[in-house]
Amino acid sequence: MEILGASLRICVDDLDTAIPFYERLTGGDALRFERGGVQVAAIGSFLLMSGPETELEVLRKVAATIAVKDVAEAHRLLSDLGARIIAGPLPTPVGRNLLAMHPDGSIFEYVDQGG
Repeated sequence: MEILGASLRICVDDLDTAIPFYERLTGGDALRFERGGVQVAAIGSFLLMSGPETELEVLRKVAATIAVKDVAEAHRLLSDLGARIIAGPLPTPVGRNLLAMHPDGSIFEYVDQGG
């Protein structure tokens, strides 16, 4: 499995207030989308999330988002290594994702660009 990078997940109260800081910090523009009632902005290595507390409570349990070349390949390897697949692979606005709990209890989201 080829890991292409990782994104830090940050829950914020007000996405519109937080975005300018992270855009200036990274020198990039926010890619905004909505997922399950949560507003998301991807900026550089940061994923900013804002929404109902019940949704954010679940999202806070995910340590990071890991970009991989192929989510299906990640699914096979993670399963072989004893990880528990919590959800997915599922289509997203930009590819596919899955949630996996590693044997140590850490939860990660794995994403690809649907290639």
